Amino acid sequence: MRAQNIGRALGVGLRVAGRIAGERLNAGTQNAPATPKVAAGAGVRREADGSAAGEKARRANGSIKRGVAGFLRPFGRVGGILWLEITGVFFLLPVVSFAPRLWAARANWASGQDHWRFLVTAAVMAVFLYLSVTSFWRARKR
Repeated sequence: MRAQNIGRALGVGLRVAGRIAGERLNAGTQNAPATPKVAAGAGVRREADGSAAGEKARRANGSIKRGVAGFLRPFGRVGGILWLEITGVFFLLPVVSFAPRLWAARANWASGQDHWRFLVTAAVMAVFLYLSVTSFWRARKR
């Protein structure tokens, strides 16, 4: 069901961006004055025409940027969620790798030579487990 929502959002975003870009380009061509064919004093008129053409190009460039940003927005959201999930998996790896050491040191946790090893291993596992769970939790909230 998520893939359908992403496809629908991409399709709608692309159509809206294309329509906005087309409207702005059409509005720019309708408002542009005709190019004069006068040789005397053409330097002043050419500067005015050049700035109008530059303004039209800037508006078209801005429209394209907004259209591309609208198209890529869903990918950024999905990429952020995927990044949080991958980070959660990598934070879970130390928990899995330290679990056998914690299990082996559990017998002498209260008193013995493995007391500090047990406490340090438990603390490291707790920190990485917290980071992993919160990473998945944040991905779920998005």
